[in-house]
Amino acid sequence: MMSAEQTSPGQERRGDPCAVAIFGASGDLTKRKLLPALLNLRIHGLLPPDFCVVGVARRELSDEQFRAQMSADIRQFATQAIPDDVWAEMRERIYFCQGDLDQQQTYERLKARLAELAPKHRTQNNCLFYLATPPDYFVQVVQNLGASGLADEAGGGWRRVIVEKPFGRDLDSARVMNKQIRDVLHERQVYRIDHYLGKETVQNILVFRFGNGIFEPVWDRRYIDHVQITVAETVGVEGRGGYYEQAGALRDIMQNHMFMLLALVAMESPSSFKGDSVRNEKVKVLESIRPMQPEEVIQQTVRGQYGAGFLEGKPVPGYRTEPKVSPLSSTETFGAMKLSVENWRWADVPFYLRSGKRLAQRSTEVVIQFRRPPLMLFGKAAPNQIGPNRLVLHIQPHEGITLEIMAKTPGPTIRTQTVQLDFGYEDFGPQSAATGYERLLYDCMIGDSTLFHRTDMVEAAWKIATPILDVWQTLPARDFPNYAAGSWGPPAADQLLERDGRRWWNPA
Repeated sequence: MMSAEQTSPGQERRGDPCAVAIFGASGDLTKRKLLPALLNLRIHGLLPPDFCVVGVARRELSDEQFRAQMSADIRQFATQAIPDDVWAEMRERIYFCQGDLDQQQTYERLKARLAELAPKHRTQNNCLFYLATPPDYFVQVVQNLGASGLADEAGGGWRRVIVEKPFGRDLDSARVMNKQIRDVLHERQVYRIDHYLGKETVQNILVFRFGNGIFEPVWDRRYIDHVQITVAETVGVEGRGGYYEQAGALRDIMQNHMFMLLALVAMESPSSFKGDSVRNEKVKVLESIRPMQPEEVIQQTVRGQYGAGFLEGKPVPGYRTEPKVSPLSSTETFGAMKLSVENWRWADVPFYLRSGKRLAQRSTEVVIQFRRPPLMLFGKAAPNQIGPNRLVLHIQPHEGITLEIMAKTPGPTIRTQTVQLDFGYEDFGPQSAATGYERLLYDCMIGDSTLFHRTDMVEAAWKIATPILDVWQTLPARDFPNYAAGSWGPPAADQLLERDGRRWWNPA
């Protein structure tokens, strides 16, 4: 039997015994994220001692060949040092099932393999199915799981399915996909994953807001001027031009990751931190964002596409010259928008969102800007007007929290200066790097759906995004490319805030 560390008092319990079946196991997601995440869970004592992994893919591989491949991959992509004894034990619990995902025989073979492995590894007939496949396969895999009986929980064990994004291309397709999945699975069996929600600082938003008595009383329209959410990337499409041409920034990042970050920032206090209590409050926020009319889309959204430019002093090509991208592409690589949450807490507080590729700096941050003091008491003694307080939640690449406040500088006269109160996760001491999938895989193993998207959450987000997509498709951009690689995006994005007397907060 696989040895396992003993959990200390107060430490979270291990995941339930289970088999993890990964569809699309020969792809990048498995070797770069899922396998390292499982190893990290094992090292931290959260992986159940009774488990196994079954990779499912089209390639012809034996168990031993697949293990050798995974061993080579883990040496390359592990986020921390690999204890030899731990990997040796994990390696012997890795298996392979060959077959095409669109053929029913594949699922029959998988069913037989899981039945064979259940007593050997004492999985208690629990199965976690991970759909690490292109989105075109999501419904097909789920339907085949149902037809083969693999989704059936009548045998006593649980059956859970993790679905990767994107969850549809618009509201109509999302509704169709959700219905087709729900025809086979109960909602409690479906775990729509968003790896952004696995990041430490994102998870910490709830603790920060509701675990500290000093912030929640000022977390509303009386004290907050506006909120900014930025997801900036320095990379281009990285060889995924074919996918990105069909997606664009709004579908790829904003509709899912960023809308869910907004929901965490703006939600009301849940009755508990159990799955549906938290998700109910997030849905209420999304449903409070009124879909834009066409004229509002033109006024309150901005799209962009990067041209050639420089990053870190090196020239980089424009989007239209990337592999598998049309030389006349109208796909946006940048999006910005102003959203309004129309409820008692947030009325008249704008939420500004922006995301783009080939921007000046890699950074994901949430900026809460507070209102200025009502009176400038310092008069001419202060050379500059008192600036606003800001709370900055740094999500990546640096994880931490910064609070900007005003203070008097030393000296006989009153001079003010912005100072920063900083907290970084390194303050907890040395931390092993993570993939962002550890918490999500663990939560699925224990049946905690808090950080996963529910059907109504997905559809509420698409209700916001679809009218924007419709206008953008009807009125193709005529000025692409409209920002240089290495900049902070098109000038129109700055003007979006300047019209309101505000400006973007760019990382230093």
